[in-house]
Amino acid sequence: MKRFLTLISIVFASATFAQNATPPLVESVTVTGNGHVSLAPDRYTFSVGVQTIAATVDDGARENNARVAAVIAALKQAGAKRDEIRTSSFSIYPQQDYQQGRAPRITGYQISNNVTVTRDKVGDAGKLLQAAINAGVNTSSGLQFEVSDPARGRDEGLRAAFDDAKSKATLLAKAAGRTLGRALTISEGGATQPPPIPRMMALRGEAAGGEVPVESGSQELSFSVSVVFELR
Repeated sequence: MKRFLTLISIVFASATFAQNATPPLVESVTVTGNGHVSLAPDRYTFSVGVQTIAATVDDGARENNARVAAVIAALKQAGAKRDEIRTSSFSIYPQQDYQQGRAPRITGYQISNNVTVTRDKVGDAGKLLQAAINAGVNTSSGLQFEVSDPARGRDEGLRAAFDDAKSKATLLAKAAGRTLGRALTISEGGATQPPPIPRMMALRGEAAGGEVPVESGSQELSFSVSVVFELR
């Protein structure tokens, strides 16, 4: 009996200790902060192409092939490397004459061949575009500048996001008649980069001046963090 009572005392003491060891409930406020960083783009991409129309596929392809080969050669001569140039599309479309009551009649063929240039040297975008124009391209699309490595602005962006979160939490704590304590948990929301806006162009003949005027501007990266702050 004495041993049984001793066991009960031990269990009761253990339960009391566990209850006392439970940490007190921490009151907190959870906020999300946002930070923005503007960076100069370090990479650009554009597509140029040649469209030709001929009575037969062979004639159209022969002319198109020669003109595209001249464009590629001009791009390389202007500084583009072989691995920076790729064929992005090739198509053949029949040109048809539609008349009521009759089957469509093929009058010729339109052949399109487009190449895309991706290069890290932003300053020569206008020079390469002009070289392509001079070599005979008659279509262009998708000129865009971008930041190749979003981690370039990560430290600054995350610090700005945390400062924004702390500012919000301080305001909320003051409104509730409390003071802000330490940060309990921090969760990174990551970075977002707005999609580039393509610039569409139709090119005919030589542009005025030595090269196509282009402006790379700047690109904004956005960072977010979620922070739980202690309330005192």
